[in-house]
Amino acid sequence: MNSADLGRRVGVPSTALFTDQYELTMVQAALKAGTADRRSVFEAFTRRLPEGRRYGVVAGTGRVLDAVENFHFDDEMIGFLRQQRVVDEPTLEWLAGYRFSGDIWGYPEGEVYFPGSPILRVEGSFAECVLLETVILSILNHDSAIAAAASRMSAAAGGRGLIEMGARRTHELSAVASARAAYVGGFDTTSDLAAGFRYGIPTVGTSAHAFTLLHDSERDAFQAQVDSLGRNTTLLVDTYDVTEAVRTAVEIAGPELGAVRIDSGDLLLVAHRVRQQLDELGATGTKIVVTSDLDEYAIASLAAAPVDAYGVGTQLVTGSGQPTCSMVYKLVARAASADPGETMRPVAKKSLGAKSSVGGRKWAARRLDEHGVAEAEVVGTGPVPEELAGRQLLVELVRGGEVVAREPLEAARERHVAARKGLPMSAIQLSRGEPVIPTEYM
Repeated sequence: MNSADLGRRVGVPSTALFTDQYELTMVQAALKAGTADRRSVFEAFTRRLPEGRRYGVVAGTGRVLDAVENFHFDDEMIGFLRQQRVVDEPTLEWLAGYRFSGDIWGYPEGEVYFPGSPILRVEGSFAECVLLETVILSILNHDSAIAAAASRMSAAAGGRGLIEMGARRTHELSAVASARAAYVGGFDTTSDLAAGFRYGIPTVGTSAHAFTLLHDSERDAFQAQVDSLGRNTTLLVDTYDVTEAVRTAVEIAGPELGAVRIDSGDLLLVAHRVRQQLDELGATGTKIVVTSDLDEYAIASLAAAPVDAYGVGTQLVTGSGQPTCSMVYKLVARAASADPGETMRPVAKKSLGAKSSVGGRKWAARRLDEHGVAEAEVVGTGPVPEELAGRQLLVELVRGGEVVAREPLEAARERHVAARKGLPMSAIQLSRGEPVIPTEYM
């Protein structure tokens, strides 16, 4: 990873109140008890993958780094906490000077993960680390869910174009994060201009049925769009009669017509008919874009259709039925003081249910078979076996409070392609199943 930054440095407000109240009250109690400065290690991980998923996708790391950098309490925030009597004055004084000064390691963005993978490891004093819990989980759970859905859709698309177009189906800020995560997971473009502005993601657009309905005839609408945007534009052809619309579109734009979009009906059947009609009219280079509430299963069902690109909205920005990854952030090791020489002891919650965890500061590596395909996610707390030393997954993200691993978003996107290729072929099957490789603890 390198320190290059992609896109515009858009001003980000303080993220300090993107948290739960109990994070602050725990700090107050720890300050009073004299334990707030104890050296601690927290890890973000998931105990299981969402239903039907064979692998997870790490996304949001870059946004986590921004959030950590911008986690500070300004005067107005301190005033709010004082007015609401959330914490006492000594704690408010401590919060006023807060800046994260610890270290963060994690799986690089775009990498795949499995149950138990130490996706993010945060080290520092208890107080400074515990404050970051909510904002870290908020970002990773959302972005990784979207990226996993995008990855499945990308695999199903088989190299055909993918357009993210879900801004109207989610919160306006989530839409920007979703477009970013979808790009990491394999989408090519977005309709969301804010995502293009902030992250440099290529933006595209077609037109809505409203534009056709505005005009006195479909011909008038097509003519207006071509006159304004050129022959390479994409015309929406299912407002009235698809066959007539395709004929009119080619008459107006000629064989140079860029694309037609189909948003309703039996997409498999209609796409075949439209392709045949376009070819007969001489528009052999005109592409076909399909939309209409697609998900990875619908995309896979269109594999035999002459479709050039898919536009996906609702199902993508909601994680295709799995809007969170259920990641947690747990204290796994701590010392008895702030002394760097103090021994770190593993800690873990004991539970009779499914909420147990493994204590200790962890490393992770992926063991490969003789063909170079992943066969296990190996997680350990002791020495790293020599044969796995060169395959460790965690990379340094923050050192002494300073971000050291910013990278272009394109790097995360390329990393995901490579990571997915390194999994067994069954990873991209859409049938339900267990994680494609097991997690082994050492």
